[in-house]
Amino acid sequence: MNIGLISNPVLVTTLMLAVSNLFMTFAWYGHLKNFASSPWYVAALISWGIALFEYLLQVPANRIGYTELNLGQLKILQEIITLSVFVPFAVLYMGQPLKLDYLYAGLCLMGAVYFIFRS
Repeated sequence: MNIGLISNPVLVTTLMLAVSNLFMTFAWYGHLKNFASSPWYVAALISWGIALFEYLLQVPANRIGYTELNLGQLKILQEIITLSVFVPFAVLYMGQPLKLDYLYAGLCLMGAVYFIFRS
């Protein structure tokens, strides 16, 4: 294993935020499928439990990333990861149709990446 990859703060941040985002997506939206017939407070408690794991990864990921990236870059990175995780989740797990709107949103994010990272 190449230790250089592990010591790359941007790569470590990206990977940690991707896993964090999986937890976040399930915490925010998974209850709509899995606990639809449960009272909202049951779904909320379960979602909070899942979100704990999100925060256990997200907070250190942002701290690591902030050593190389500025705040705006961290935010745009998070938004790209969010869309990259959300689209497969929506289509594969929640059974939603794949729409061109996801592509258009991704193109808008590419513009955001350009402007926030162009320095």
